[in-house]
Amino acid sequence: MTERIVDAAKAVGATGSTKIPSHGTGIHEAKTFFGLTLEAQTDLVLFLSEEHLGETVIKAIYTAGRFDKPGTGIAFVLPVDQASGLESQMESYKKCQLNGKVSETDRDDIK
Repeated sequence: MTERIVDAAKAVGATGSTKIPSHGTGIHEAKTFFGLTLEAQTDLVLFLSEEHLGETVIKAIYTAGRFDKPGTGIAFVLPVDQASGLESQMESYKKCQLNGKVSETDRDDIK
């Protein structure tokens, strides 16, 4: 499922992701088998994208991850005031700017 979510996000403009192996807990109890708890491996997937892509990316993630079904995951958006190490991503962002895909507000932040 992780690859499907990443592919969907990239298809709508996300330029990369970070995957972290994790275990989730929800409102349903974990299944057991002969006294052993069985937990499915899950991934925490982080995307850092331009603000104007947020809604489009989260909709793509929701659909690809089938988040309408219980226990499949959650997606949320957090504002980021500062970030570093994104030099490789800036080339893609600048191309979007040249093609008119970046809003005037976001354009001011590129400088």
